[in-house]
Amino acid sequence: MKRFLAIVVLVLLVGCKSKSVVVSATKPTDSGMSAKKIIASYNNNTIDFKTLYIKSNVQYADDKQSQNVTAEIKIKKDEQILVSVRFLGITMAKASITPTSVSYYEKMGSNYFEGDFSTLSQWLGTDLDYTKIQNMLLGRAIDDLEKGKYTESIADQGYKLEDESAGDFKKSFYFDANTFMLNKQEIAQTAKDRMIDVGYYNNTVYKEGTLPSRVIINAIQPKGKSKINFEYNTITFNEELSFPYSVPNGYKRIIIK
Repeated sequence: MKRFLAIVVLVLLVGCKSKSVVVSATKPTDSGMSAKKIIASYNNNTIDFKTLYIKSNVQYADDKQSQNVTAEIKIKKDEQILVSVRFLGITMAKASITPTSVSYYEKMGSNYFEGDFSTLSQWLGTDLDYTKIQNMLLGRAIDDLEKGKYTESIADQGYKLEDESAGDFKKSFYFDANTFMLNKQEIAQTAKDRMIDVGYYNNTVYKEGTLPSRVIINAIQPKGKSKINFEYNTITFNEELSFPYSVPNGYKRIIIK
């Protein structure tokens, strides 16, 4: 459960350090779409809400185990995300994520963590923030694409933007050729044999915007492979939501040094 929690509750907390530069006006592909035009078309797909409730079936598998649970995800846009992981109706783990803090606990180990993104960023070697996690859940790019430098190409019957920023990380973003919705994003650190790709499927149009109803996360690292399949089966917007979170008594705090 500990490895499962770290991936599901924190949604792999991925990101990477890159320089902020303007979008390059590179030569268009044969399709006539430059990186700048692709990004502008993608940005037209906005999603506007105050609160969002998602109930999801979650299938998790790695080289040693597989688990099926449910996850309840509550989002107060740009303010808080509350994730509850349940098995047979029993809450097994819970996480509260805000722009300034990350907290979670898991029942099986009776452990909890309280800290901020700087602590986790240093521990994981990534540049994390609230927006990256929120965007990943919503089918949006983890980065502000207007602050990157990209090479565009045609791939998977759509458009691909590959980050040209210097560094150990390689990031690629794939877009639908018709709607310019994000189909997939990949982050790889080849020097350390680490890679994650997040795929988005079965987009559903709401008056507030378009959301995927299926999110598949694949992660590869030296310790092995893992896969998470989120099936969003209930989605509601702008309801009055509560965000209760408290660590049960007697749990042991995890200290990250």
